[in-house]
Amino acid sequence: GEAIKAGASTINIPDTVGYTMPDEFGGLIKGIIANTPGIEQAVVSVHCHDDLGLATANALAGIQAGARQVEVTVNGIGERAGNTSLEEVVMALNTRRAIFGFDTGIDTTQIVRISRMVSNYTGIPVQPNKAIVGANAFAHEAGIHQDGMLKEQTTYEIMKPETIGLSRSRLVLGKHSGRHALRSHLEEMGYDLSKEDLNQAFERYKNLADKKKVVTDADLEALIEDQIYQSHEVYQLEGLQVACGTMGMPTATVRLRAPDGEITVQASVG
Repeated sequence: GEAIKAGASTINIPDTVGYTMPDEFGGLIKGIIANTPGIEQAVVSVHCHDDLGLATANALAGIQAGARQVEVTVNGIGERAGNTSLEEVVMALNTRRAIFGFDTGIDTTQIVRISRMVSNYTGIPVQPNKAIVGANAFAHEAGIHQDGMLKEQTTYEIMKPETIGLSRSRLVLGKHSGRHALRSHLEEMGYDLSKEDLNQAFERYKNLADKKKVVTDADLEALIEDQIYQSHEVYQLEGLQVACGTMGMPTATVRLRAPDGEITVQASVG
């Protein structure tokens, strides 16, 4: 109550070490809302950790108890076992709208793209069995599951892959695929390239396809991100040489070209 009197508009309740159970955390939030003077003037926020694998469950319990803000991270990255996963909370609210009755305002079709971008930038891979964005999230191997999927998708899928930005395209790209197939596949992945960018991407794609039997979506994402969103190169690496062995000290030599064209060469041993 004192924090609200002092002007606080958000009251954050953390489970910093991921210790509480969903019923405990929901009860905590409900008790705070029921017993804090002036709480209607503030937004109750929850911050959960996944040390016991309950971050999403606790966050959802907090929402059901009256919290209206959830602190989350993409792919659930964070301290120790991680924080509440953005994609899990968003899709839980989206898929079970009848229970929660809330809309986040998030464009869910961008979830897979942002997940992969964060993974690429942080160097932290997404585990294959990760809910929502894992590589196996919409994979069906068991025969009875495959049969059910072919007859009726909702038998074994509680959400459509398209809702999070995944494509069901069965188009397999290889060295014999043409420009139209590449453009169509990139559009399904969410990339709308100009004619010039498409031509450049196609040339790079053909070079890659000559080396690989099948070009995956991950390959295409890396190709497009590098082509369109690459950072401006200030210093250019002109050359690199490393020499090592049992008969001498390891030696590395680097030659760089500065923005003004000046060449700098440095060598080091050890």
